[in-house]
Amino acid sequence: MNFTGQLASFAISFGMLIIAMTVHEFAHGFVAYKLGDSTAKYSGRLTLNPLAHIDLFWTILLPLFLFISSGGHFVFGAAKPVPVNYWSLKNPKKDMLWIGAAGPLSNFALALVISIIIKLVGFPYIISLLLMNLIMINVVLGVFNLIPIPPLDGSRILMGLLPESLAYQYTRIEPYSFIILIALIWMGALNIFIWPVVGLILRLLGVGGA
Repeated sequence: MNFTGQLASFAISFGMLIIAMTVHEFAHGFVAYKLGDSTAKYSGRLTLNPLAHIDLFWTILLPLFLFISSGGHFVFGAAKPVPVNYWSLKNPKKDMLWIGAAGPLSNFALALVISIIIKLVGFPYIISLLLMNLIMINVVLGVFNLIPIPPLDGSRILMGLLPESLAYQYTRIEPYSFIILIALIWMGALNIFIWPVVGLILRLLGVGGA
């Protein structure tokens, strides 16, 4: 693939990633707002405007680095975490579980809606291919965020399920979470969890998968 083709490929994949991340972060903020915390709303994060959710490193530099380092085969990133005031929630421990789950569930729901539309509408091949890629990105983003390592959403869900004493002990790994996550990615350990689950969800959606 020449440079122009690589640039176009990155732009398309990056645009789809932005859509998936925007829906994901909006869902966090919306559920938090419904459960009594207005922090996201007053921080300008309760919006589907992607500009409100962009982080220089996680949203721009990381996807660009992964795209270049993978030879144009892989784009992934994250948005700025939506701020949540734990003590503004009606039932903080339980509510944090739902706020954490809202992001991945929103990505799975969007993937489901797109898969239904593809089946109902006879799109040209190129449009169907783009929509399939958008489904894939949403599913990967949702599954990745279920990993129970802070600050990923899986950690919020796990903390909501653990007894208070264990949940407190669990939060103590957060300063080391980035190192743990990078180490797991480098060792390929996350592939054991992510890709089989992604493939299963894609098959359930009826859009293939490994």
